[in-house]
Amino acid sequence: MWAWTLWLLPLLCKFGLADLPAKPENISCVFYYTKNFTCTWSPEEEANFISYTVRRTLCYLRENDTCISTSENGSSCSFYSRLTPPDIYIIQVEAQNAYGIIKSDITYWDLYTVAKIEPPKIFSVKPVLGLKQMVQVKWTQPVLAPKSSTLNYTLRFRAVNSTHWMEVNFTRSCVNEEEAYNLTGLQAFTEYVVTLQCVVNKSRFWSGWSQEKRGITVEEAPHGLDLWRVLRSDKVDGKRPVQLLLKKAKGTPVLEKVLGYNIWYFPENNTNLTKTMNTTNQQPELYLGNQTYWIHVISYNSLGKSPEATLRIPAIDEKSFQCIEAMHTCLTQDQLVVEWQSSAPEVDTWMVEWVPDLDSKPLAISWESVSHTRNWTIQQDELKPFWCYNISVYPMLQNRVGEPYSIQAYVKEGVPSEGPKTKVENIGVRTVTITWKEIPKHQRNGFINNYTIFYQAEDGKEFSKTVNSSILQYDLESLTRKTSYTVWVEASTSAGGVDGPRINFKTLSISVFEIFLVTSLVGGGLLILIILTVAYGIKKPNKLKHLCWPDVPNPAESSIATWCGDDFKGKLNLKEFDDSVNREDGILKPCYSPNDLIDKLVVNFESFLEVVSTEDPGKVWENILGGEKNEYVASPNRPYCLAVSAEIPPGGPQCLCSGMLEGTCPEARKQLLPPAQGFGPDHLCEEGAPNPYLKNSVTTREFLMSEKRPEQIHREV
Repeated sequence: MWAWTLWLLPLLCKFGLADLPAKPENISCVFYYTKNFTCTWSPEEEANFISYTVRRTLCYLRENDTCISTSENGSSCSFYSRLTPPDIYIIQVEAQNAYGIIKSDITYWDLYTVAKIEPPKIFSVKPVLGLKQMVQVKWTQPVLAPKSSTLNYTLRFRAVNSTHWMEVNFTRSCVNEEEAYNLTGLQAFTEYVVTLQCVVNKSRFWSGWSQEKRGITVEEAPHGLDLWRVLRSDKVDGKRPVQLLLKKAKGTPVLEKVLGYNIWYFPENNTNLTKTMNTTNQQPELYLGNQTYWIHVISYNSLGKSPEATLRIPAIDEKSFQCIEAMHTCLTQDQLVVEWQSSAPEVDTWMVEWVPDLDSKPLAISWESVSHTRNWTIQQDELKPFWCYNISVYPMLQNRVGEPYSIQAYVKEGVPSEGPKTKVENIGVRTVTITWKEIPKHQRNGFINNYTIFYQAEDGKEFSKTVNSSILQYDLESLTRKTSYTVWVEASTSAGGVDGPRINFKTLSISVFEIFLVTSLVGGGLLILIILTVAYGIKKPNKLKHLCWPDVPNPAESSIATWCGDDFKGKLNLKEFDDSVNREDGILKPCYSPNDLIDKLVVNFESFLEVVSTEDPGKVWENILGGEKNEYVASPNRPYCLAVSAEIPPGGPQCLCSGMLEGTCPEARKQLLPPAQGFGPDHLCEEGAPNPYLKNSVTTREFLMSEKRPEQIHREV
């Protein structure tokens, strides 16, 4: 029984110890001078609630006190009273929970070795009059610093445009409230940032850094000047404009504030024509003649002037030398590198220009001189991404400037901001021309490597053609007749491509060539027909004339003459009154008949009527007409002519003077048809009466009087 009890006792003790709080370790104490004495320990957090008691023993006074804290407030505790430096404190921390108490090891703390004070306060950083490359820093001592102690200081400083800090260490006693320190070895006319911290002598805890303060050193006389020019091609009042570019020499620090520039220039062979200019502009413009000029420039301020800078401007007809054979650019991790090859080993100085290549007015030119090397580098953050830069390198041999070599470069490329604008031209049956415009320079964001033309028929497959960046049009072939297409163009850089707007077009159903071919065939056929017709007309003119202009029958050759014998044929000769008829072009023109025409017709026709009266009237008219019904045509311009109808009713009287003037017709009735005959006066003047003169004619003419002659007017009166 006792054996089992002895075996279980260690196990019970082990489980009981596991429930006790963790032992406080890594105790650290800081004496915030005249404020408090604070101690911290680990662990910093506990799962269960724990109460901490910090026991302090003052060695010199031999007194004890405690500080109470809990795990909820963190693993720290501060004493605010009875701070008695110099002294040594004995510190022990007790941790207690529901299962028991556990104590830390005992630690000893010298107040001066753990003292920590506030940072000093800088109130002035100024240059000292008459002393160059120096500023004086002034500050106030920490309020809670021990009065009889010695403080160690660390002063840290840097130039405003730099990130590299430099430090200076020194010691000061706490006798005075204000202290000063002269910071030397600085650059002239440079602004610096200064900060300060301190620590009590023998203490291990430094104060925090003071608030930063700025100061600038005094300036000096200008050190150096770089000079360059931009030659313009246009002239003003016969003078060529030359723009000067002025800046501090490369490698010289900015130690001064320039107040202005003195410029004087003169022709190379005549110093008596020297002109001067005083300006504050770093890009002044001069107007020079056509000959060679020398330009001299100095900068100045209140402390002096810079060394003289000289530049030679060549004559307008002077030929510059060329020695740069090739040039290329490459990108490193953070730099743009430009390298070139030269055929002139004696040239060892170069001038590099770079300027953004934009559609708008060029920006200010940047430039830099390079010596003893054939490459030039620039930080990428000094150039804008997605901007194209024109970089030119000028060789310089003594005072002469050679022919430049130029190249374009991007420090970073991207996708174009927009695609090319497309246009369709020359639409045909199976072909079409696609044209597009270049993307504006400020929207390219990189070098255009190629263009891709995409086209797709309606509900059809998509096709594409790729061309290089120098081509701005392309002819699409093998298209389908009378089909709608959609086309667009993509512009690509090394970073990717972007599509332009889409446009639609429709191929033609028939081409201009096909229209021309059909027209040519039809026109050629008509031309051949006309040629054959003309040839036929030349070969057989009468036949062609008969087809086009049929012959008009001559009344004098009518069969009516056979009825009355040769006497009537001789009396009724048509040539007596046909002289006034103009047969040109087959058109009957008006004319005047002889005054006795009516009398001749009446006399002759009376003889005809006597013969007719002895025969059967019906048979006579049937012989005259030949049993046929003839047509007739009326001519309104033929005066005093008889109009005879082709139809005469059997046995009925007909009018033989129809169409005559009203004054003439009654007289004709009395002479032609006396009352004893069977023809009444009313029938002789009826219009449209049959004419027995023209039995065999195709048409019968009716000649009417369009206007009365003077003799007729007198007769009627």
